[in-house]
Amino acid sequence: MSFLRPWLICLLLAAGVARADELAEVQRLHAIGQTGEALQRAEKHVATHPKDAGMRFLVGVMLAETQRSSEASAVFGQLVVDYPELPEPYNNLAALKAAAGDYDGAKAALDQALRANPSMATAHENLGDVQVMLALRAYARALQLDPASATLPAKLAMVKQLLRPPARTTP
Repeated sequence: MSFLRPWLICLLLAAGVARADELAEVQRLHAIGQTGEALQRAEKHVATHPKDAGMRFLVGVMLAETQRSSEASAVFGQLVVDYPELPEPYNNLAALKAAAGDYDGAKAALDQALRANPSMATAHENLGDVQVMLALRAYARALQLDPASATLPAKLAMVKQLLRPPARTTP
C-alpha cells in the first residue's frame, strides 16, 4: 500500500500561505533524515495551529514512518473527521489499516477517499491491493470449508501469484 507524501498541493493550500514556510522547513528536516526534530517541530506547530491540515497530515506521515502506527491512525482518523473532503488522510488511514490486517476497514477508508476524489490513482491502486487481500482471504476460507473443491486451489494460486514481487531480470 502506498502512502501519499505530505507535499501535496491541496494540503499546502489548506495549510495557508502564512504557515507554508514552517511546513516546508519541517518537510526539509524530514527529507534529510532529521525526523525526530521535524516531528517535534511539527507537533509544536500543530499545538498552536490546530486547523493546519497540511502540518497535521505531515505529523501522521512521520508517525507512520517511525512505526508509531496507532498514533498515526489517530492523526489521520481525526483529519478525516475534520476534513472529510480531503482524500489523502483516508488513503493513509487505509494503508495503516491494511498493514494491520484490517482489510475491511482499509476498503471502507479507500471508498471514502475515492468519494472525495474519484480520480486519485494512488487510492485506486491501494483499493486493488486490498481487494486482492480480501480475495485471498475469501478463497482460503472457502477452501477450508470445501477442501475437495476442484476450482478453489487454482483461484487461490492465481491470487497468491499476484502477491509475489516481480522477478528481477539481469541485463
